[in-house]
Amino acid sequence: MKLEGRVALVTGAGRNIGRATALKFAAEGANVVVNARGNAEEVEAVAAEVRALGVDAMPALADVSDRGQVDRMVSDAMQRFGRIDILVNNAAIRPSMPFAQFPWADWERVRGVILDGAIYCTQAVIPSMVERSFGRIIFLSGDGAHRGGPQRAHVSAAKLALTGLARGLATEFGPHNIRANVISPGSIDTTRDLSWYPRGAPSAQGVPLGRQGTSDEIASACLFLVSEDSSYITGQTLHVNGGVDYY
Repeated sequence: MKLEGRVALVTGAGRNIGRATALKFAAEGANVVVNARGNAEEVEAVAAEVRALGVDAMPALADVSDRGQVDRMVSDAMQRFGRIDILVNNAAIRPSMPFAQFPWADWERVRGVILDGAIYCTQAVIPSMVERSFGRIIFLSGDGAHRGGPQRAHVSAAKLALTGLARGLATEFGPHNIRANVISPGSIDTTRDLSWYPRGAPSAQGVPLGRQGTSDEIASACLFLVSEDSSYITGQTLHVNGGVDYY
């Protein structure tokens, strides 16, 4: 098993990519802190799936944009497991609104979850990673951060900032055996609470592989970047997008 005995915190793990990543890590021997903002039923269900794979799980309801809630979540996890070896910053919100019209409060809400939340979670876990000379950190970005998209400029800005964050962390904490990388998914077949969100064949247009990706394929990329299979990779962005070229 590639992650036997490790402890992973996955934010936004109640469904889709977060859930798939939690289960992928559990299947490789990791205990998992399963985070979501408010849906206790989803979190408990994923935690039960994790335990069914023979490891431990801690459901953790916390809004990552609230530093106090993040600190309490990490403190509870440290009390239960003694450490956090792996952090996957997956939590995000993606509202659509014309750039000239979205209120400043909406920008603060988007930035709060995507960027501030990633910073809060990373700051909370990195002292113990430094102490143990081991840490693996992943940030989930997206193709909109690299090619843009109508009515999503604020989301693109927050997501692209994660690239700079990962590079800075990789440089500062590489000497402590802490690696930080970004995964940028392309069009992924996920369930969202958005009536307009495209799924299936229309979303595969322009994708060389001719289809959407799956949450499990993103989870496999996460596993690669936190395992020793990627032991000399840090500060990088891995595009898992079916071959789409942004440049």
